[in-house]
Amino acid sequence: MTRIRFGVLTPSSNTALEPLTSAMLSQLPDVSAHFSRFTVTQIALSQQALGQFDNQNVLVAAGMLADARVNVVGWSGTSAGWLGFDHDVTLCRRIKEETGIPATTSMLALNEILETYELQRFGLVTPYTGDVQTRIRSNYRDAGFEVVAEDHLGISENFAYAEVSPETLTAQVRRVAEAGAPAIVVACTNLYSAHLVPQWEAEFGVPVLDTTATVVWKMLQMTGQGSVPVSGWGRLMQGELDQ
Repeated sequence: MTRIRFGVLTPSSNTALEPLTSAMLSQLPDVSAHFSRFTVTQIALSQQALGQFDNQNVLVAAGMLADARVNVVGWSGTSAGWLGFDHDVTLCRRIKEETGIPATTSMLALNEILETYELQRFGLVTPYTGDVQTRIRSNYRDAGFEVVAEDHLGISENFAYAEVSPETLTAQVRRVAEAGAPAIVVACTNLYSAHLVPQWEAEFGVPVLDTTATVVWKMLQMTGQGSVPVSGWGRLMQGELDQ
């Protein structure tokens, strides 16, 4: 039996992505997730907050995952949404250079999915502040996408995102769906949201992409597990996004 180990880079104050990621992989007995943290406590556009995502900080955490001989490294975070997508491209290149391990991220995986399935227009749901949301929308516009509707909660403390209730999240998704979004992106890996995707897709009739799931999807692709459906996490993980 050949075990496959996923190395997952995790914001230090995140309490959602680890249990959600492990739950997704529980259907695949030969695949396990292993986590390494680096300091992230606030999501904002200040220099201090942006500095949390300096590649050197992340590379230290990636190096510790390399000690576990993981097959792939995934940055389960959405910072490239406001830092710019090239930030993640550079990060993945540097992880490969320094550890020899291929890498991906939530946002690069999300963008690949949007392009592959021709979802150029989508609605955006986040817990972030207005200026961060505006930066994300601008970066998507520059990349050739259109955010046709959005909803954000105005929260900057990263820990607090995991405290957002399912009812609040569902209300956000409903507002964006009712605004006519043909697909919906839920962007933040410290939201307890990935397990709600099947419910939202059934209620609103559009695909919902959650960033905690997108990086898992891509790591499965990169390790030859992409054809294995993972049920209970929505159309993407089930392999039914094009249906």
